[in-house]
Amino acid sequence: MRLTNFKYKSRKGPDYRHGEQVSFVDIKQTFGIGGIRVGKWVDREEKDLAANLIFDSLADLAFILALPPSAIGLRGNLNLAFGTGGRKGVQAHYAPNQRELALAKNAGAGALAHEFWHAFDHYIAEKAFDIGDRTGPQQQILFASDCWLKNKTHFAHPLNEKLLEIFDKTLLSDDGQAQHDYVSRSVKADRAMGSSYFSMPTEMMARAFEAVVESCSGIENSYLVSGTTKQDTFSLYPDIAHRRTIYLALQDYFRPLGEALSR
Repeated sequence: MRLTNFKYKSRKGPDYRHGEQVSFVDIKQTFGIGGIRVGKWVDREEKDLAANLIFDSLADLAFILALPPSAIGLRGNLNLAFGTGGRKGVQAHYAPNQRELALAKNAGAGALAHEFWHAFDHYIAEKAFDIGDRTGPQQQILFASDCWLKNKTHFAHPLNEKLLEIFDKTLLSDDGQAQHDYVSRSVKADRAMGSSYFSMPTEMMARAFEAVVESCSGIENSYLVSGTTKQDTFSLYPDIAHRRTIYLALQDYFRPLGEALSR
């Protein structure tokens, strides 16, 4: 869940639409999204603008991760909502029960990358880890980052080894024997706030992912991500050198995945 509001400003990246107006139907078809909900109070102008911004942002994600665009929808398991309500001060959130990424109409800018990681983290958990029977009505919702922290058994596969490496590079020290300073700073932030939010593995991974997208991808898209380099919040994110290390781990995982999906 992304809390702070960042106003959309600009984008510098490939021209995927060639100036054409796209629709939410185009988003669904291009990126393999399962279902899309648009709030009844979203007017036509707002809907058109949002469709272009979201299309470009998801296309940027596919480009950054070297994935075919259709893979962004996580095999139809990712649903999208825009302007359908929400909570005060919350830009966006991922609802695991509905597998839905929801963006606020007037405050969603800058949050998409963060929430996409939550969706991916949730989706990949049962693909990468042996988490048992998930058919019961009271089964706990698990994310891959939770499974990593709990040292759950992972399925033997080269891609799963690379996924574990992403968690290792993000949350452990260089020698793998202690927690990374990024984790220590997150714990410190929670103690100062009297909470247990910033140091949750799901949130640390989502912040790390969006920070990498903003700082290392070569694309500027403040609808996709914004605010990870601000002085007043910088300590909540990996530092620049750490972002580069995480970026390389992400590339080692997503690039071969993209190559396999493109065959």
